[in-house]
Amino acid sequence: MANERFVALEGVEGAGKTTQAQLLEEWLTREGIAYTLAREPGGTEVGEAIRTVVQDRPELDVSIETELLLYLASRASFVRQIVEPALARGELVIADRFSMSTYAYQGYGRGLDLESVRAMDRFATGGLVPHLYLIFDLPVEAGRRRQQVANQSDDRIEQAGPALLERVRRGYLEMAEHDPTAHLIDASKSAEEVHEEVRKAFRAIFPETFPCAGD
Repeated sequence: MANERFVALEGVEGAGKTTQAQLLEEWLTREGIAYTLAREPGGTEVGEAIRTVVQDRPELDVSIETELLLYLASRASFVRQIVEPALARGELVIADRFSMSTYAYQGYGRGLDLESVRAMDRFATGGLVPHLYLIFDLPVEAGRRRQQVANQSDDRIEQAGPALLERVRRGYLEMAEHDPTAHLIDASKSAEEVHEEVRKAFRAIFPETFPCAGD
C-alpha cells in the first residue's frame, strides 16, 4: 500500500536505540502522527516469552541454530500481530530491531551462512521489508562503557565477548554501504544531535508525513 510507513531502529549495544525511540515517541506525539512502536524480539506475548529464553536465560544451553530459529519465530509473530495490523490502520510503525539484527548478529556475528539466514528470515516475515533502517553506529568499547555507566547487565549475546560484537558492528557497516534502505547515524554525538539526524531521515523518506523542517 502506498501509505505504508515502516521503520526499524538498529545498532550495536549501547548505541542509544532506546533513548532515540523515546525521543521519537515524544516527537511523533507532538506532531499528532499515529504510530506503533514495539521492540523485537518481543512486542507480542509469544515474542516476550522467546525474548526471555534467548536473551535473559544465559544458563540455558541454546545452540546458535536454535537461537536463530527462536528469533525468527518471534519475528513471525511480531509481523502478523503487530506490524501488519498497524500498517493496515495507516499508522507509522517503528520496530526496535528487525531483520537486519538477525543478519548482523546471527550471520556476521555468530557465523551462520548469511544467505541461508536471509532466506529463513524472508519466510518468517513473509517478505516484509522496512522502508527505512536507521543504524546507530558506535565503537563497541564506547557502547560497553555506556552500558556499564547505566549498570546494564549483559545478555546472552553480550556475554559472548567483544570479538563477536566487533563482527556485528562490521556487519552493520557493510550492510549500510549496500542497502539503499539503510541510513547510518553517528551515535557518538549527543542524544539531541542524533535525534535531529533521525528527524532528517524521516523527512527525506516520508515527505508527505513530514512536509516541513519546522517543529
